[in-house]
Amino acid sequence: MQYILLQLLKFITSMEKPKVLFVQQEITPYLKETHMGHIGRYLPQGIQERKKEIRTFMPRYGCINERRNQLHEVIRLSGMNLVINNEDHPLIIKVASIQSARMQIYFIDNEDFFQRKFTLTDKTGKYFEDNDERAIFFTRGVVETVKKLGWAPDLVHCNGWFTSLMPFYLKVVLKDNPIFSDTKVVYSIYNDGFGDELGKDMPVKMKTKGIDKTVLQKYADPSFENISKLAIDYSDGVILGEESIDPSLETYARQSGKPLLEYHGRDSYIDAYNTFYDTVLVSETVFSE
Repeated sequence: MQYILLQLLKFITSMEKPKVLFVQQEITPYLKETHMGHIGRYLPQGIQERKKEIRTFMPRYGCINERRNQLHEVIRLSGMNLVINNEDHPLIIKVASIQSARMQIYFIDNEDFFQRKFTLTDKTGKYFEDNDERAIFFTRGVVETVKKLGWAPDLVHCNGWFTSLMPFYLKVVLKDNPIFSDTKVVYSIYNDGFGDELGKDMPVKMKTKGIDKTVLQKYADPSFENISKLAIDYSDGVILGEESIDPSLETYARQSGKPLLEYHGRDSYIDAYNTFYDTVLVSETVFSE
């Protein structure tokens, strides 16, 4: 403990502005407010006010009103095609500003995946069959955009199961990329599970150059519980995002050996998260391929 405190003090005094990338499933006011959406809106602002540099990403769901929220395309960041399951999908990047927070939000967009007027379920509450491809596209879209920005994050905080592939991509696919090679990852667990599994062919869709097939086979059982456990495996720290979460995931997180932050309510979570980020940034990485 004394060693960690000394390293933390050294880190705080030697680093002017750590860079924190927020990868969000939901952000208020672009979607109807939820607990996760509230965190997506106010946590980045709070961390920025605590002298860290931030960037924030979310999907550009079709139900987001672009005119009312003043979204516009960033031409210099758009134009790339991402191949998923042998099909090309154009990557469109849009941006909007929350003026009161002096904060920009980047949106990952694509006509195939994000034009429908819903988020992750249809009007009957049924999860979309291509949510696996949508999550892969979103994850890769964030990665490619950050690379184009030339902005190397010190820490990435993933919120929501739709972001659960990001720890894998950062720790396995991009471990030798200079933008991400030293990046730490924090994953927040929420009660946002889904009843049906994602596609059994998810490993095929995630296939990318240089990645061992046996590693991808971990995603052959893409249930909410399994992809959440894999997100924990590939993260450097875990946050309990709600007061009560799936008991099996909570147990798994507590037994993972990763730094873990207990649930904090709205009155205290920003300071608690900020301190937790500093702790993770000086901790040793422990994850398994």
